Amino acid sequence: MIRPVRVATRALVAIALAMTFLVGASTSAHATVYAQIEGTGSTWSELIVQQWIADVDANGMKVVYTGGGSTKGRKDFSQDSTDFAISEIPYQGTDERGQADTSNGREFAYLPIVAGGTAFTYQLKIGNDLVRNLRLSGETLAKIFTNQITNWNDPAIAKDNNGRKFPSLPVIPVVRSDGSGTTAQFTTWMDKQYPNIWRPYFGQAGLTSYYPKKGDRMVSQAGSDQVMNTIKGFAGNGMIGYVEYSYPINANYPVVKVENKAGYFVEPTQYNTAVALTKAKINQDKSSQLYLTQILDGVYSNPDPRAYPISSYSYMIIPTGAQDPRMSTAKRQTLADFMYYSLCAGQTKAGAYGYSSLPLNLVQAGFQQLAKLKTADPKVDLTDRDVRSCNNPTFDGKNLNKNVLAETAPQPAACDKVGAGPCGTDTGTGKPSTDDNTAGNGGATGGTGGGQGGGVDTGGTGQAPGSDTPPSVDPETGAVTGGDTTTTTTGDAIYANPTELVAGRTSDQRTFGWLAVLELLALVLLPGLYVATLRRRRGQTGARS
Repeated sequence: MIRPVRVATRALVAIALAMTFLVGASTSAHATVYAQIEGTGSTWSELIVQQWIADVDANGMKVVYTGGGSTKGRKDFSQDSTDFAISEIPYQGTDERGQADTSNGREFAYLPIVAGGTAFTYQLKIGNDLVRNLRLSGETLAKIFTNQITNWNDPAIAKDNNGRKFPSLPVIPVVRSDGSGTTAQFTTWMDKQYPNIWRPYFGQAGLTSYYPKKGDRMVSQAGSDQVMNTIKGFAGNGMIGYVEYSYPINANYPVVKVENKAGYFVEPTQYNTAVALTKAKINQDKSSQLYLTQILDGVYSNPDPRAYPISSYSYMIIPTGAQDPRMSTAKRQTLADFMYYSLCAGQTKAGAYGYSSLPLNLVQAGFQQLAKLKTADPKVDLTDRDVRSCNNPTFDGKNLNKNVLAETAPQPAACDKVGAGPCGTDTGTGKPSTDDNTAGNGGATGGTGGGQGGGVDTGGTGQAPGSDTPPSVDPETGAVTGGDTTTTTTGDAIYANPTELVAGRTSDQRTFGWLAVLELLALVLLPGLYVATLRRRRGQTGARS
């Protein structure tokens, strides 16, 4: 008579033990220890990096990044002052000033993080109206930044704009005063494409991270943000400078449409950059320190009418030595998980912020570089890190050999062709030009100048400019979860010691998935078993009495 009671009791015990085991397993075996990591370097890629940092903060990853320029980033890393650096160019061995530019023996690897275009933003007014659809050829740009074109009424500028004339106003180039990867990318392009213009000005062949400021008109500023602020300032009329496209997008400011090899004037939208970089060659020699660094000659001369010629990648320099003086398991884990998010789900925000998402081959190579963190320390957990699960807008889930951004990039408008237009639509919005509202020779602006591109949300809200509610993504798995998300930073808070936090890995989700099933079974079965047990006990008591 008591056998059903024993069965019910055993069922209750089994469920309780299973739930206890799974709760214990999910809160200990899969917990991840993180520690704060710090880096310095590029301002070219800083806006998107800061957004990624804000995104992962809620998951317990504390990342501190300070710009200062690519040269500073490489130097700080070589002096063991930081855990990582970001730079647009690799270590040069010896820089143009004859100073050492090496890692000083610190073991490292280059990790591509984001693509983008070096843009030329400017302030040029006709009356009180800001010109927002300026076009310039590469030759004209090279002459502007080598003091050969000094006034906005120069015939070369009018020719680039199909005869459109601009007022007599001094051209004031704004260049970087600090060691800059943006400067290095710009001067590499001039050295490759216009050596007869660049080399006499520079005094030698090759790139430089320190722009040679000559003459009284040229202005120099430290950092991309200061270049941008100077140009858009109250005294900025006539100024033109070079920054990553994200800065004018953020400031709702125009950029130059640069002539490409197909004879079209284009701006560095995410699509035009993606198209251009299909011709980039990547160093594939894994035995070389230059593995994954970029060779951009084919980008500069890409014949596709959509290609933006001054497109490139930015790199993180990560420590790979087993005995690295700054690294611990917790720091390596933070770096690995932060970059997993950045290479996958983080790429979904690149386009709206003025960047372009990395193509599949670079994301795969990035995963291979991250694996070196585990080689240095086997305790680093890289499970459930598969490029096929990346939520990256360049990927085609059915054919990973396709670059969706490049294939879906719109063709330039007819008014963007040399000898036509210029188009009347505004630049600096992230949107393509159209054949509508074509500007005449006397027109000052091509549109309203507002509301098209929005502004970059630098407060860490996770909402990209020019969009409504962005998809919510899991910073660990890269999966789209939908809905609106808000993440915040903690200001100057310091997290110097490792903190144990649940990281929400895919394996954790599987565990918690089974736990949820058991909880549901318990909710359904336990009340019934309990009632059945009481009834049987009452029946047995009644029979005895």
